[in-house]
Amino acid sequence: MLEILTHPLLSGLRHGFFTRKGGASSGLYAGLNCGRGSGDLAEIVAVNRARVTHAMGVGPSDLVTVHQTHSANVVTIHEGDDPASFSGIEADALVTARPGVALAVLTADCQPVLLADPDAGVIGAAHAGWKGAMNGVLEAVVTAMRDAGAERIRAVIGPTISQRAYEVGWDFMDDLVGDDPGNERFFAGGPNGKPMFDLPSYGLARLRAAAVEAAWTGHCTYSDEARFFSYRRATHRGEKDYGRLISALVL
Repeated sequence: MLEILTHPLLSGLRHGFFTRKGGASSGLYAGLNCGRGSGDLAEIVAVNRARVTHAMGVGPSDLVTVHQTHSANVVTIHEGDDPASFSGIEADALVTARPGVALAVLTADCQPVLLADPDAGVIGAAHAGWKGAMNGVLEAVVTAMRDAGAERIRAVIGPTISQRAYEVGWDFMDDLVGDDPGNERFFAGGPNGKPMFDLPSYGLARLRAAAVEAAWTGHCTYSDEARFFSYRRATHRGEKDYGRLISALVL
């Protein structure tokens, strides 16, 4: 059975941060791997994605994903657009005011962010790792939503790597603090003498600075193997690949 995490900030909208439970994949990808870019069997990924579309109450061709590249690029899906045509577009955020289309992002430690202004009928989704967030993907998706008519935007960050599991190098810290000296507050000392980065707090701060009401579900992808895929956990184990989680919402 699928496990779908929801949040009160998005109540009234069909949305979900899907865990890995309830999928058809096996091996390294065991569970609900929805990553077409993974080494999993394409037909099994298609089965997993079909289970997601069913849960979201949309047709098989109405789940929109893009080719994610840690950019600040946003695409907007308009009436008359073919949702399937966006799969090859390089972007990391999606926006629509079109009912019946599910916007989705794939993650495996990066932040999946679902955004909505239910009153205006505008939704968005973003894939925001540290690089995408620093590049401005969160501000970009908020701007695109406002261009589409949104005014009071709410956002929820789903399962992502937490500070206690995110050891980084000093160069990483220098880059973020160099971008904004205030970013120093997102780092703490770690057990190995290296900085530990608080990615969800960084995402929340950028959203709130953009006048968005925002929250994090509080789930750490690295620490809960039974429920979440994790790129960093797979890397630490020397595994050749990893599954991708999916997060989606629909008007």
